[in-house]
Amino acid sequence: MMLIFGCSMVLGFPQKGVAQIFTDKNYVKISPVDKEADVIRKAANVVPSPRQLRWQQLELTAFIHFGINTFTNKEWGDGTEDPKIFNPQDLDARQWVKVCKEGGFKQIILTAKHHDGFCLWPSKFTEHSVKNSPWKNGKGDVVKEVADACKEFGIGFGIYLSPWDRNSSYFGSMQYNDYFINQLTELLTQYGQIDEVWFDGANGEGPTGKKQVYEYSRWYNLIRKLQPLATIAVSGPDVRWVGTETGYGRETEWSVVPADQMIPEAIAANSQKDADFAPRDLMANDLGSRAKIAKAKSLVWYPAEIDVSIRPGWFHHPAEDTQVKTPEKLMDIYYSSVGRNGVLLLNIPPDKRGLISDSDVNALKGFRKHLDETFEHNLLKSAVLKGSNAGKTAVLLDGKDSSYWKSVKKEGEDLVMEFKMDKAGKFNLLLLQENLQIGQRVEQFVLEYKDGATWKKIIDGTTIGYKRLLRFPEVTAREIRLKILSSRLNPAIAEIGLYLRPEGNLK
Repeated sequence: MMLIFGCSMVLGFPQKGVAQIFTDKNYVKISPVDKEADVIRKAANVVPSPRQLRWQQLELTAFIHFGINTFTNKEWGDGTEDPKIFNPQDLDARQWVKVCKEGGFKQIILTAKHHDGFCLWPSKFTEHSVKNSPWKNGKGDVVKEVADACKEFGIGFGIYLSPWDRNSSYFGSMQYNDYFINQLTELLTQYGQIDEVWFDGANGEGPTGKKQVYEYSRWYNLIRKLQPLATIAVSGPDVRWVGTETGYGRETEWSVVPADQMIPEAIAANSQKDADFAPRDLMANDLGSRAKIAKAKSLVWYPAEIDVSIRPGWFHHPAEDTQVKTPEKLMDIYYSSVGRNGVLLLNIPPDKRGLISDSDVNALKGFRKHLDETFEHNLLKSAVLKGSNAGKTAVLLDGKDSSYWKSVKKEGEDLVMEFKMDKAGKFNLLLLQENLQIGQRVEQFVLEYKDGATWKKIIDGTTIGYKRLLRFPEVTAREIRLKILSSRLNPAIAEIGLYLRPEGNLK
């Protein structure tokens, strides 16, 4: 288990100081005199920052849990481990990155330091690191090897740095705040571009029996200064934790949520919003409905990352080699994470050799095969949208979330998009996307097919967001229609697709 958001592990609060964490587009204040229509209009026009949009478009990110726990066969170390046990003699970061990229993953996040405090880079600020291990005679740097491999293979690179440190004698004191900043600075300045910085909420006792008050705003300031393109997750202002570690997101997932609990209202009224930010648990089933935003003081674009491990544990344990998730299970998770307006963060832990094991490699190969086969052919490629022509319809079928169908939906009326294919086809999967640069707007929709002269329901849904994938029993039809029953202003539908899932991928 990675994330700790509970009774005994309490999130800290930001200290004095501010971080430039918002733009004039991904945050909006609600006035006490705003009517419901005003709130809905404002919510409809909140959009992601460029770094948030890039993050969302990744869809698949890999987590690499690797460190001293790999050699003790534990999930959590206590900080007393001897660095001499760290010796991955066959470590090959290129293999890690190649396996992940071939599996469809576009970014890797490495556990540079877990709760045990052992650093995978030769930090100047602690002896509890690879520099005191026999691996490469203490001259190795795992962070550098992974960063270089990501650059070589053209995928993003991110770092996880545990705020909780069970090794540092500073933990629980003011000195630790500087210690943490020093280590974060090393990671942000020595390895080229960092695309994501990942913090969890763990805050237990250190060696002195004390807990730490985390200086969140100081972290965010440093990241924005040194790596302005990096998204900050999930104890951060750019990306939130979905609330479980199952790989399954909400069926109704709003990226626009009230900011009241996280952001003090002393916000500068300029385009770069300066604010303290306190990460909070956002685990309710309903985060962003009309009822939730109606009385909000402010709204923020705050999308969900959905994390899960390919194995029962987060670090590699030999006993779990037979418990790796199957390609079919990974596809089910994909539909329930990426297909529910989230980004999937899948953990793939290397073993003591320093290699991703064959069982994990084979599962990822099977997963990628299912992905490719499923989305190879969009049945609507031959379709024309009623009242339009093939040229204009193509904007919905161009594979780009940056284009969209310019619709006009009058209040109280359904928006109907009726498609006719050149011939009848079989399908059992719907893909929908909104153009997030316009906003997340769809609240309720239904898909129907024409049976003779009668329209029959196939499936309905609520939110779309970046991507919505819905599975249903196989249907054969030539004419289908998508009805937008409720939306915040005019929806901006970027993509629509009908697919037939191959055998073995029919969960």
